Amino acid sequence: MTTRFFHVDAFSDEPFRGNPAGVCLLEAPREAAWMQALAAELRLSETAFLLPGEGAYGLRWFTPEVEVELCGHATLASAKVLFAEGLLAPGEDARFDTLSGRLLARQRGEAIELELPARREREAVAPAGLLEALGARPRYVGRTRDDYLLLLASEAEVRALCPDPRALRAVAARGVIVTAAASGAEHDFVSRFFAPAVGVDEDPVTGSAHACLAPFWAARLGRRELRAYQASARGGALSLRLEGERGESERVVLGGGAVIVHAGELRV
Repeated sequence: MTTRFFHVDAFSDEPFRGNPAGVCLLEAPREAAWMQALAAELRLSETAFLLPGEGAYGLRWFTPEVEVELCGHATLASAKVLFAEGLLAPGEDARFDTLSGRLLARQRGEAIELELPARREREAVAPAGLLEALGARPRYVGRTRDDYLLLLASEAEVRALCPDPRALRAVAARGVIVTAAASGAEHDFVSRFFAPAVGVDEDPVTGSAHACLAPFWAARLGRRELRAYQASARGGALSLRLEGERGESERVVLGGGAVIVHAGELRV
C-alpha cells in the first residue's frame, strides 16, 4: 500500500521557517498504532492523517508520542495540501471532522484562515516545579483544560527562557504557553510553547495555543483582531480574529501562510 505524503512548513511564507508538519492522504482507514508509529518515525511535532468522507475529511493528529485533540498548524498544513493538489476548488471551504469537532479552513489570497474553538483560561496556581523548570517569575498564571498559560513582564523575558524539558515533563498538562506584550509595533504579543509531556520540547508555532492566546490578549488590549508572533528558533507570524459570543460559539480565526517543502510516497 502506498500513501501520499507531504512535508509542509505552516505559519510561514518561506521554507524552513514556521512549524513543519507531515500530511498523509489516506485512501482507506489505518490503525491508530500505524499512525502513531509513522509519527514517531518522522519526528515532526505533528503528523496529520486525512481520510475523505461525506462532505468533510476525517482528520487526526499525532505527535511522536501521542494522539492530540487539537493541532492548528497541522490543520493549516492539511488545508494547504488539499488546495494545492486541486482536491478542493478555489473558494471552497476545507471541512475537517476531528476530536475537537468540525473545523473549517479557507483560502484568503496567499494565506489560509483556520477556525478553531476558543479556549479561555482561568486564573490558577502554578503547580510545584513549573516555575523552577521554566526559570520564570510570571505576573499571571492561568489554566485551560490542556495547558498552563504564564504572562511575563516583557518580550525579552519570553525570548530568554531556557527551560528544563525533563522537569517540565513532570507537570500535569499537555504544555505550557508563555507570553508577553510585543516590544515593537509589528505585533501585539509574542509567545513560546513547551510540550515535552507529549514529545515536543518546544513547538515552533502552535495554532492551538493561540486559541487561548487570542481571547486572553483581546480582553487585555480591547481589540478582537490581533497580530501575533511565536518567538521560537524558527519563528512564525499569525493573524488572529475573535468571532462569536463568549461560550461554545466563540471561535478564533487564525491566518497564516504555508509552504509545501516536499512531496512523495510512503511505501508502508
